[in-house]
Amino acid sequence: MTSVDLNADMGESFGPWVMGQDAALLEVITSANIACGFHASDPDVMAATMKLAVEKGTGIGAHPGFPDLQGFGRRRMQLSSANLRNLVAYQLGAAQAMAGMAGGKVRHLKLHGALANMCAEDKAMALAAYEGALAVDPEIIVMVLAATQQQAAVEELGCRWAGEIFADRAYNDDATLVDRALPGAVIHDAALAAERMVKMVQAGAIITESGKHIPAAVDTICLHGDGKTALEIARAVRAALEGAGVTLEVFPGRSGAI
Repeated sequence: MTSVDLNADMGESFGPWVMGQDAALLEVITSANIACGFHASDPDVMAATMKLAVEKGTGIGAHPGFPDLQGFGRRRMQLSSANLRNLVAYQLGAAQAMAGMAGGKVRHLKLHGALANMCAEDKAMALAAYEGALAVDPEIIVMVLAATQQQAAVEELGCRWAGEIFADRAYNDDATLVDRALPGAVIHDAALAAERMVKMVQAGAIITESGKHIPAAVDTICLHGDGKTALEIARAVRAALEGAGVTLEVFPGRSGAI
């Protein structure tokens, strides 16, 4: 029987400014990627989000990004390899501390925003980022954008990893995400998102906007929480997958090439 994990980025509020629908999403997902204070979040938000995730038995992940609160980590930055290693290691350490305080444990790591997109294009950059995480925890599962340079990096490193696809994002023919500035890059139709995910999970492939099938490790599906239709999409995707006989469970992680 086919199984898949459902993940969402959360803990991205800051002080009194609320981002996303974390409590509601935790009723839908199996893994949570919790912001570490650089692109979003603060110590109080991290603590509260970790506590909720532990209470729900959700898999906990660190979600490091560029130091860009104003731009929500979506602006590209040029950093040295040493900077990247330290940036990721620092944020993972913060996540581990806050998870431990809540009685939980960080089991995976997923890069955020522009940092993730740049690492999907540049293997050397991805290697630097993941080396920072693995120096802190050699057993951590690295969640990668499936079939991109992120995956090439974890295969070279020989670490545990999980392949991710997106429910609400359109794909280019090289398995990268269509730029958010372009029409149709973000999917807002819950029924369409759900239908796409069932097809991709069953095919074991990313289906691009042109209809191309790219064989991929479909271990987890990202359900964003910061859009107007995000919760509707999350619930629709879960219902459609369950209706198709897909088991929803926390990913175990894999190693080596697919």
